[in-house]
Amino acid sequence: MSLCAAAQQTAAPGGAAPPYGFSQASAFLSQNCKACHFGKSAVGGFDVSRFSAAEPMLAQQGNWARASLRVKNGEMPPKGVPAPSLDAKELFTQWVESSLRREACAEGITPGRAMVRRLNRTEYTATVRDLLNIPVNAGRNLPADGAGGEGFDNAAETLFLSPIHAEKYLEAAKEALDYGNRDPRSRAVMIPFEPGGDVSEMEAAYKVLEVFVPRAFRRPAHPGEITSDGKLFHAARARKMNWEESILYAMTGVMVSPKFLFHAEAPNESAEPRLAGQYEMASRLSYFLWGSMPDAELVRLARLGKLQDPDELRRQTVRLLKSEKSREFAENFTEQWLGTRELGRDIKPDEKLFPEYYEPEVLSGIRHEPFLFLHEILQNNLPLTDLIDSDWTVVASKLARFYDFGPIEGLRQQPVRVKIPPGKHRGGLLGMAAIHAVSSYPHRTSPVLRGKWVLENLLGTPAPVPPPDVPELKDNHAGEAPKTLRERLELHRANPVCASCHSRIDPMGFGLENFDVIGRWRVEDAGKPIDTHGVLPDGTSFEGVDGLKKVLAARKNEVIRNLASKMLGYALGRGLSLSDRCAVDRVMEALRQNGYQSHTLVQEIVLSVPFRYQRGSNARITVAGASSATEVAPR
Repeated sequence: MSLCAAAQQTAAPGGAAPPYGFSQASAFLSQNCKACHFGKSAVGGFDVSRFSAAEPMLAQQGNWARASLRVKNGEMPPKGVPAPSLDAKELFTQWVESSLRREACAEGITPGRAMVRRLNRTEYTATVRDLLNIPVNAGRNLPADGAGGEGFDNAAETLFLSPIHAEKYLEAAKEALDYGNRDPRSRAVMIPFEPGGDVSEMEAAYKVLEVFVPRAFRRPAHPGEITSDGKLFHAARARKMNWEESILYAMTGVMVSPKFLFHAEAPNESAEPRLAGQYEMASRLSYFLWGSMPDAELVRLARLGKLQDPDELRRQTVRLLKSEKSREFAENFTEQWLGTRELGRDIKPDEKLFPEYYEPEVLSGIRHEPFLFLHEILQNNLPLTDLIDSDWTVVASKLARFYDFGPIEGLRQQPVRVKIPPGKHRGGLLGMAAIHAVSSYPHRTSPVLRGKWVLENLLGTPAPVPPPDVPELKDNHAGEAPKTLRERLELHRANPVCASCHSRIDPMGFGLENFDVIGRWRVEDAGKPIDTHGVLPDGTSFEGVDGLKKVLAARKNEVIRNLASKMLGYALGRGLSLSDRCAVDRVMEALRQNGYQSHTLVQEIVLSVPFRYQRGSNARITVAGASSATEVAPR
């Protein structure tokens, strides 16, 4: 059942399902919040009596959203006060979210605020590599970037500039330029002109900067920029540096400029939204799908004014996806979406219990399989439903042996797409060892962690925050008859405090219990057959991972909507607003019409209002009725 559908009904005698509306939401607030949030003494100024059915919810969007978030996070009602049931809380929060979105979408889509953001460490490394044509990880010594927005490290909310960044950027620029200057192929790109013949030192320096500055700033140079950077060359020559040292000094200045280090766009000073500029669109597209600066083709199309033509954008999206450089996008997006980036960092299976995991080629194959799988889907326009289940995966010889695939002709050390042998229970994300490892403890599996992983990463419905007094799951002790993990969890769930949440989490985790901590297939736990039977709160029953895949296939719209939301947030480099979620609705409509093909997902994100437009100075003006291909006058 979708969130919107669930928010519209409650259980009723005789199978009737009256709609959940304002009166039910108001009753929920009165029963659970009125004691603290009523009248002049309302805590935090949040007065439940101020809400009116006649008033648009968007008029008090902040209060409704705050109430929903605090209920979802278990912060209301406060500790010591009887709490509503989980069902009641979910109905309230789902109704608030769907109602706010419905009102927002009815008004049209508003482009999000254009946020200035720093190149993250990965983008910086790729940009320096492409700018200077060097095979060097220039960003390796930069501080790690934290996740923000929709859970990605390219989010503007977290990409601030600290004093240590400034120091590290200067060191990185000097090191990268020095390397490039010593490599003939890189130097030919960096310094295409040198003094000699009729070309003076000054003329050669300015010719170099006239090529370098627009490439570094990802747009034509503004008046005075070349002259300003040329002053650095003159200053270096005045300090008795030779010509080569002086031009590298000037180029270093370009590479520590905010115009190089930040994604920044010319502000839209008109009241109404407008299409992003041509060069800004080139950068938006390139950093979305390559994580790096635009290439010569995108720059050429921007110069010709073609990068707001929907057909051209579709063509360029496919071109970028089919390039090998899109592998970096697949890696950065997938590892953060699924949490597999933490493998080898915070998440490490016990090396003594699972030594097979640490064989280098197996470890590499496990880590790479999820993003290589998505990359194969994107490059070949395969259906996104393959993420739920497929008859193929991407492995090399050692990982195929680890999965007990048997002999596969032509398989070597490099991962390739292979057909999965019958009866191996692989296929889709849930068949991958990386998923099982990232949702386990170092020494044992966890149906709770795995069920939570499915809810959060695939369905986009995070489990409620557990209360602080939840007892720990007890391990088997010497002298006792060994209990399976499921038996111990059943005892744990006998606690009413735990049962309401775990009835949603555990069944999906039980469906994955045939996989051990490192993703190998098993049929016993503590000497007893593993019970992988699961029953969901709505009564849906299934057996094992194959049954769980069928459950998710029946809910594919929820899985793919969550993917679309995550990818839009990644593309925009910020958290999603209500209006952005209206854009997700339109992406989903196009996907349903096109068989969930992967190119449709990416193309519709690129053609969406949030991706293509800049908000005007009046944030309430929308691109009314805009479809993915609607145009307004370009600048």
